[in-house]
Amino acid sequence: MRRSRDRSSLLPRNDLDTALEAMDAEDLREAVREVLHELDERAQARVVTSLIGRAARGDSGWTPAAVREQEVAEVLAFVRAARRVGYADPCDVDEYLHRGVGAFLGKHYDAAHKILGALLQPIAEAAIDLGQHELVEEVLGVDVAECAAQYVVATYMTADPGERAEAVRAAIREMSDVTYFFEPLRMMEAVAVEPLVGVDGFLGDWRAIVAREAAGGRSGFGDGDADRWLREVVQRMEGAEGLAKLARSSRRAEDLQAWCDSLAAARNWKDALPAFEEAAAIVTEGTHGRGQFLDGAALAAQELGKKDLSPWFERAWRAEPSMLRLRRWLAAASSKAALRKRVAEALESCPKRAYRQRAFLLVLKKELEAAAKLLSEAPGLGWSEPEHPGHVVFPLFQCLLEGKEASSRPLAMVAGQPDWDRIELLTADPDTPALPAPDMGDIVRLAGVDGIRDGGARRAVLAAMRDAAARRIAGVTEHKRRRHYGHAASLVAACLACDPSPETRRWVDDIRARHRRFSALRAELDRHSDIRE
Repeated sequence: MRRSRDRSSLLPRNDLDTALEAMDAEDLREAVREVLHELDERAQARVVTSLIGRAARGDSGWTPAAVREQEVAEVLAFVRAARRVGYADPCDVDEYLHRGVGAFLGKHYDAAHKILGALLQPIAEAAIDLGQHELVEEVLGVDVAECAAQYVVATYMTADPGERAEAVRAAIREMSDVTYFFEPLRMMEAVAVEPLVGVDGFLGDWRAIVAREAAGGRSGFGDGDADRWLREVVQRMEGAEGLAKLARSSRRAEDLQAWCDSLAAARNWKDALPAFEEAAAIVTEGTHGRGQFLDGAALAAQELGKKDLSPWFERAWRAEPSMLRLRRWLAAASSKAALRKRVAEALESCPKRAYRQRAFLLVLKKELEAAAKLLSEAPGLGWSEPEHPGHVVFPLFQCLLEGKEASSRPLAMVAGQPDWDRIELLTADPDTPALPAPDMGDIVRLAGVDGIRDGGARRAVLAAMRDAAARRIAGVTEHKRRRHYGHAASLVAACLACDPSPETRRWVDDIRARHRRFSALRAELDRHSDIRE
């Protein structure tokens, strides 16, 4: 079968960069003009906006042409007419938004404020329909989120210094249905074409407003916009020390996390270690997130060169038991005896419903029949749940029955199903320090678990694997989970590979017979080479 390739991979490496470097300014301008004609209207509008913005923010001193009062009046008349009929052509809206953006980039803030406010407010209120199915981005070429941020900056620039903070808060409220202002100060500075005038005085007033809103709207649950905005302005004004004072006074997990994260982002590990530990001590025992603070303490200890991270790993696991934290603590054991001791301690403290962790610990303790019981009782659906034992113990049993080293296969990966305990690692920034994610195979090897030789244990494990596969088949077929038929079939194939006895073959035949109406499942069973009628 032919494999499709990205067309860009057909170009000699670096040819585009070297070609651009070889062209003079006039050649580049001509090329840009030609490319613009190849784009559709929406893409062309976005590229034009980007080019104009880049030019206006450059060092050349160029600015877009000034917007005349007559042009502003034309936009306002257009909006009034559109409000009356409840509809506007998105091409016309694009054109007028471009006019407002041009005024903003040219530092004609009064005109920009009038144009952008007049257009964005009725769009946000759905008073003007642009023909979109859901989002206005479907029909507009201009980035409305950036326009909303520009409107807020234009408000800032045109307001009296003593009223700027209140005016900005009102503008954000007006634009809240256009875009989400996660960090208003950062968003404003990102679109501004010049430094915000009088920002020091503004920050104090802004802090007072958001602090008042945060105190008045706090219910004790979750984190509101005002809470996050307060942390942003406190960090801007006072840095990590200000965040520390805020966190200690509020004792809220979100404030504590922001304080600790600011130290970690600055690679100030010397101060980060006690900060994370203090945060873990402040939050209530059993509170969700306490384990994260102790993870942070472990990371700080690692970056400070501490040799034995076991105390931090253990505290993090006990605070919020998870498979990843358990693996870290177990893998840090210095010997087989130390590992056995940790396994026994973990089994005593492991939550009863943490089936995945308990099953793994039972395997390490060589209590295979008890681990098999957890697998055989697990539901056929819900394998993606973080504590379903299937993705860990099933492939572990397969390795042990086949006599292979546990580390020879990804233990938490069966038929493309991911190890859900590593999801946080997949989204982590690869350039930032991180705690280790020990492989389960290495831990199994350190524990000395290298096979299943006892006949009774072997029979119990095989029976549990067949039960798990049968439950999986029943679950996905009953609920028509066709995307999971392949995974269910792979479990059946694994059972047959581990025990190609007549008894197992009869079991496979029985599964095929009972599910003969499910042609897609039969196809998946056939796809696995060891399963044939």
